[in-house]
Amino acid sequence: MKKWLSALLIAFLTVGILAACAPEREQEANSDSEENNSSAEGEMPEKPEKLVIWEDKDKGVALEPAIKSFEEEHGIKVEFKELDMSSKMREQLRLDGPAGTGPDVLTLPHDQIGQLVIEGLISPLEYEQSVTDKYTEASVKAETYDGKLYGLPKATETPVFIYNKEHMDQAPETFEEVFEFSKDFTQDEQYGFLALWDNFYFANSVMSGYGGYVFGEENGSPNPQDLGLSNEGAIEGADYIQKWYEEIFPAGIVGESGGSAKDGLFQDGKVASMMDGPWAFQALNEAGIDYGVAPLPKLPNGEYPQTFVGVKGWHLSSASENKEWASELIKWIANEENAKIRFEETNEIPPIQSLIEDPIIADDERANAVAVQSERAIPMPNIPEMSEVWEPMAQALQLIATGKSSPEDALNEATETISKQIELNHSGNE
Repeated sequence: MKKWLSALLIAFLTVGILAACAPEREQEANSDSEENNSSAEGEMPEKPEKLVIWEDKDKGVALEPAIKSFEEEHGIKVEFKELDMSSKMREQLRLDGPAGTGPDVLTLPHDQIGQLVIEGLISPLEYEQSVTDKYTEASVKAETYDGKLYGLPKATETPVFIYNKEHMDQAPETFEEVFEFSKDFTQDEQYGFLALWDNFYFANSVMSGYGGYVFGEENGSPNPQDLGLSNEGAIEGADYIQKWYEEIFPAGIVGESGGSAKDGLFQDGKVASMMDGPWAFQALNEAGIDYGVAPLPKLPNGEYPQTFVGVKGWHLSSASENKEWASELIKWIANEENAKIRFEETNEIPPIQSLIEDPIIADDERANAVAVQSERAIPMPNIPEMSEVWEPMAQALQLIATGKSSPEDALNEATETISKQIELNHSGNE
């Protein structure tokens, strides 16, 4: 009997002890759960004293309002430094990034992304789809490399149709109309239309419009093993280009001096229309030319030219010690409100869906033309293998422009050269 009572007493005491411990264990479990939830929700780390941005030269005026509002919202000081984006930024990042003296955030043209990723200098960004859905599909694609997002779009640019209103009342709907106009207008050092179609950056629009392409796609990424630079469509487009050089274009716009020759003729009022980009607007304004701007006309096959679209974006330095807050800063300075301010200050076209339809762009002839053409454009490939394309294609197009080679022979030779150079210099990227 005593043994039975002793066992019963021990059982009661055990239950009491367990009950007393239960609240503590429950509190610990709740604490662990809250910690896990905070981690899953992406709770921000401690705020840094400051963040540093590298901005393009002479564009800081558009960044200052965004910085001010970010500082007010988050209490983090933001400094910026201006560097030439196309030439200086990448080289400086290679030095300052690893040394710990570089930026947290920097702006880059999207065609530099691939090489900087391979070098480990920029890091991927992770945002909810609601963030990336604000931007045009082409601009997001341009900022993506190997399936990962490496930047938020800041501005877009692509060649358009520019015409002198003294000679042309409005932009024609088709290139066939432009060609017929040019045959009548082109005389006494006057030209109906000029384009640098011996430069692959511009010529690609015609070749792609006929079905040519630089790289095919594999799983949404450019495939450097699939070259479409000498396929049937590319050759047909090059045939059309050769026709313009044979019948309309002057010999002086072939080669390195072609651009300056074209610009000088247009600014002197001797050219009715040309293919050029928004970077040409300032010089035309200074020259006092009354000009109009429109998307490029349709090609004879009924398709629009597919220009290369260039996207400038905001990127995250892999050397940043404050990646979460730097990512938040990128999202802030690239948002709709700050993109609109940037357009007002710099005339850089933001690839944001809602702003393209906003009167500030929709009612601006020049901005709207760039925006519409950008939607018809294709992102310039951002993989390192693209560096092997430019020179062989320039040589091929100059042979075509001067009539020294047939389009088929010139493009076949260029494709063979490009393929060999890719195999020789980039086999380690695969």
